[in-house]
Amino acid sequence: MNRNRRHIAVVGAGMAAARFAERYRALGGTARVTLYGAESRAPYNRVLLADVLTGRYDAEAIALPVGDAELRPGSEVVGLDLGARTLTLADGGSEAWDELVLATGANPVLPPIRGLRTADGGGLREGVHALRTLADCARLAEDATQAKRAVVVGGGVLGVSVARALAAIGLGVEIVHQGPHLIERQLDAQASEALRGGLRSLGVEVYLGNRARALTSAGAVELANGYRLDTDLTVLACGVRPRTALAHAAGLSVDVGIVVDDTLAASAPGVYALGDCTQHRGTVHGLSGPAWEQADVLAARLSGAEPDARYTGSRPLARLSAGPLEYAAFGEVDEADELAHGDDPDGELHVLRLTDATRGSYKKLVMRGDRLVGAILLGDLATVGDLTRAYERDDPLPDSSPPLHLLTSYGAS
Repeated sequence: MNRNRRHIAVVGAGMAAARFAERYRALGGTARVTLYGAESRAPYNRVLLADVLTGRYDAEAIALPVGDAELRPGSEVVGLDLGARTLTLADGGSEAWDELVLATGANPVLPPIRGLRTADGGGLREGVHALRTLADCARLAEDATQAKRAVVVGGGVLGVSVARALAAIGLGVEIVHQGPHLIERQLDAQASEALRGGLRSLGVEVYLGNRARALTSAGAVELANGYRLDTDLTVLACGVRPRTALAHAAGLSVDVGIVVDDTLAASAPGVYALGDCTQHRGTVHGLSGPAWEQADVLAARLSGAEPDARYTGSRPLARLSAGPLEYAAFGEVDEADELAHGDDPDGELHVLRLTDATRGSYKKLVMRGDRLVGAILLGDLATVGDLTRAYERDDPLPDSSPPLHLLTSYGAS
């Protein structure tokens, strides 16, 4: 390997890092690219961790390509010298770089629940799990073989995915969610209620508007109202927070995430950031789709394939494919509430719904004039491809497409 070539050091070896490395080489980039990962494994698709838990996939099946980048698993970066353009590894080693890409990802948020940690405060107590890595998944799977009941704290995308997975392997599962309905960032109240019904059919009970305040010595989860849920396993699924400590210590501009501009550049020359750790135009996405879009833009720029490529934001699609629980949501799905309160002075906003209680499906389209600006599909994703393309292109929909047709067979021949 020619060590004299320009060196792009990527701090992190997750989904955004892997995508950047693979696209950089595919676009003809000639620099030496090194991925420094804190985990002992090569990059993998962490979106599929719940499916690893059920046994649908094994760890090798969710591995991600990285082109011909050099992988350094188990090589955590603990320090950056932006002036000298060097990084320091946990083992004391030092590496030089010409461009630095921070793809440090995010950490699970641990809620303020009494009794979560061991007596010395050094880690989570026995039977309590977060799910962010394959190692987390392996520990949870092992404990699940000895368990009968589980409580999942958090009813977002991860919480629902984990609850479904634990139910699939035979556990009784209860979700405690502080919000008014499940996955409130992507679904409206009606879709969430349909999702709740699907979970109930799998044996998963949901407690909405409830906060877990303590884990008792006997292992029960105590709610704020005093009610206790007996459990063998407690899984924390309360969102993630960008990992910014390394960037902050190096003197980079950090708000909630590492602040980047439309070129994905951070606040020091030759330094860029991607994925869950970044904040672009005030937004931290925390989703794989925007992370990959950012990686594509930076790969195009640094490879020279499109030196003027810019990232101007994402229109992310949230999706879960899990049998009766499958859903997809994107765009302005809450616009119906604004319409109901008279906040559409131009009269251009139209909301279309189709509910099938027998099949447990719910569909909603939000139209602004002749353009699709949001949608929710739950229980039936037959039209998701065509609808997503219409949304992403932002093209006027054909006059010949009646509203109900869009919900049932848009684009079909």
